[in-house]
Amino acid sequence: MTEIRFHGRGGQGAVIASEILASALFAEGKAVQTFPEFGVERRGAPVQAFLRYDEKPILLRCKVYKPDHIIVLDPVLTKTVNITQGLKPGGWILLNSTQVPKNFRFEGFRMAIVDATSIAIKYRLGAKTAPIVNTAILGAFVKITNLTSLDHIIDGIKEYVPVKLEENIHATKEAYEMVRKI
Repeated sequence: MTEIRFHGRGGQGAVIASEILASALFAEGKAVQTFPEFGVERRGAPVQAFLRYDEKPILLRCKVYKPDHIIVLDPVLTKTVNITQGLKPGGWILLNSTQVPKNFRFEGFRMAIVDATSIAIKYRLGAKTAPIVNTAILGAFVKITNLTSLDHIIDGIKEYVPVKLEENIHATKEAYEMVRKI
């Protein structure tokens, strides 16, 4: 079983990102499970979303404590949340940022960054002050992990994103090309 944990803030699209990725994996015949965890349910509050997938039915019903991969939609969370907690050695950390935050430790992990915020702003996804970065981050994640195809992610976007479909697809493709492994 492979487990993924998303860290974001309310309004950035972490929950929808996990649903799109689950849809893409399901399209490839995988058993999937995804669900969110909210603290205070308000825009800007920290949010986690969890995703599991496997070749066989998933019977486990709890949060993801030992993820294989981490996706961080808001780089400020690296200062307030131990995002690497439980991350398995060799796992990917994908960070929405232009640079690796100072004092961020990623020994034993693989890391990549993408400026999903600028891409979302470019395509007017959300407000300029509160961009929705979920589709861009998924494009980058697919590129670094090859867990599913970009086409299946785009199919998931068509299923779960009711507005600005073309803009979201363009953001996904741009992040796919712009992601940098560190």
